[in-house]
Order: sequence, then structure tokens, then C-alpha cells
Amino acid sequence: MSIFMIFISAMLVNNFVLSRFLGICSFLGVSKKRDAAVGMGFAVLFVMVIASLGTWTVNEYLLAPNNLDYLKTVTFILVIASLVQFVEMVIKKMSPALYESLGIFLPLITTNCAVLGVAFLNIQESYGLGQSLANAVGAALGFFLAIVLMATIREKLDRVSSIPKAFQGLPIALITASLMSIAFLGFQGLV
Repeated sequence: MSIFMIFISAMLVNNFVLSRFLGICSFLGVSKKRDAAVGMGFAVLFVMVIASLGTWTVNEYLLAPNNLDYLKTVTFILVIASLVQFVEMVIKKMSPALYESLGIFLPLITTNCAVLGVAFLNIQESYGLGQSLANAVGAALGFFLAIVLMATIREKLDRVSSIPKAFQGLPIALITASLMSIAFLGFQGLV
């Protein structure tokens, strides 16, 4: 599969949030405000790309040649956790307001199954380095797109007074996410 097709597939067709249903925790938690969603999107983009580079390298040059495949999960989580700690320190130093708005969800990128899912998918699909990076960038931009769209919709819904009380808050967010997921099914014919 070409690098462009891997990118488009990861971003739209197999969107990690809306098609594979990975990373839902931070998706629902941070999508209340657009600014926080954009910040989380960039943080996930950085972590996914660097984590894919790191995990692919560790697997290719350390785990696979030494038949240590059973250490993949632990090793990948360690690589991702280290990167998230780095991102957290940088955001705290560079943008304290963004750091506060992301709250607990920034450290949760460590356990975000979408980040770990990209690392495992790259290995499972036997992607080379370029393909792995294209998959990571596509998946991260797909996450970015989904969370920013969701935040935009939720901000608009917060201003609407005609939503029944039973549907306000999380119920309308879940309905919105499900409708977005159905809309993204329209991309299935692209690849």
C-alpha cells in the first residue's frame, strides 16, 4: 500500500476514534472546549509520531532480532510513557494555561489505547519506517480532526437551550459521537 493511501486510510477510513473506537476517554473528556481539543490534538500528534518512530526502531533493532517479541507491550508502554512525560513537561513550561485546561487527560495519553494501537498496528502490518510514520501522522490527524469537530459541535450545543434535560451533557455528546461515527462510514469506499 502506498504511503499516501496509508495516510488517508488512517486519517479518514479507519479513524482511530470514530471507526476503531480507540482513545475515547480523552476524546470525550477534552472535547468540551475547542482550545483544549486543539492542544490535545497537537499533543497526541507529537506523541503518536515520536512513539511510532521509537517503537518501530526498538522492535526492528532490539526485540525482533533477539526473539523478544513477548516484551513488546511492556517496551512500547515504556517508550510512550517517557514521551508523554516529556510532552507534559514542555506544555507545562511553554503554556501553563493549556496545561491546566488539559488537566488529567494529558497524562492519560500514556495509556491512550490509540497511541499504543498505532504502534502495534505498524508492527502487525509489517510497515517500514516511512509507512509507520505515515500511519502515525494519519491516525494523529484523524484524532485531531475528530476531537476538534466534536469540541466545535459541543460548544454550539452548550448554547442551545432547547435540548431536553435528560439529553444534556454526556448523553448528547455520545449521540453526537455516534452520528459522527456514522458520517465517517462514508469514507469506507476511499481505500
